[in-house]
This record gives sequence, structure tokens and C-alpha cells, in this order.
Amino acid sequence: MRLHHATFTMPVGAEEEARAFYAGVLGLTPVPKPATMRQVGCWFRTDGLEVHGLPEDDFRPNRVSHPAILVDDLDALAARLDAHGVAYVMNGDYPGHRRFHTHDCFGNQLEFLQEI
Repeated sequence: MRLHHATFTMPVGAEEEARAFYAGVLGLTPVPKPATMRQVGCWFRTDGLEVHGLPEDDFRPNRVSHPAILVDDLDALAARLDAHGVAYVMNGDYPGHRRFHTHDCFGNQLEFLQEI
């Protein structure tokens, strides 16, 4: 098995804010959605992983459940976050990895790891 995509939720009508964060801050590539799903949300891709943003009427950020995304250069990603004023917390070493946690523009928790 392999993971095809991770989903984050967001307030209804917040697609532009999602694009600004996921594409502008994190550097993911926006991708077109299939015709059957064009009416809502926004999709992104990076290194074989898709991330789908879906609006919720009764939106509440995910503060516990979260994707853990492997990156090649954790320090470079931290520098991107610093440049955009996005806070993150280094969480010590996860076995075989360095990592930090942050939150997207909606308050959803994200974890990023680099193999060591």
C-alpha cells in the first residue's frame, strides 16, 4: 500500500487562502481537479503526494490528527516558514528522523520529517 493523498479541511470559500499557504508558503504545486470534483476545494501535489483541501460548513481545525510529510531538507523548509512568519516547533528526533510541527493558515496541524 501507498498513500495517494492527504486531506485538510478549511472554511467554506477559503480556497485562495489555502493556495497562498500550500503553494505560496510550502511550495506545493496546484493541480487541476477532475471535472466531477471541480465545484469545491483545491488540490496540490509534491513528490508523488497529493494534498486535497476540502471546505466544511462547520469547520474546526485538526489539532491532533495530522499528516506527517517527509522532506529532503527540513532546514530549507524551516527557512521558508521563517521567511513567511509561520511558527513551528522542533520536536526532537523521531527515531531515524528530525522533525517539527506547525499549523497551516486554518490551524490544522502539520508534521514534517527528514530522514537522518
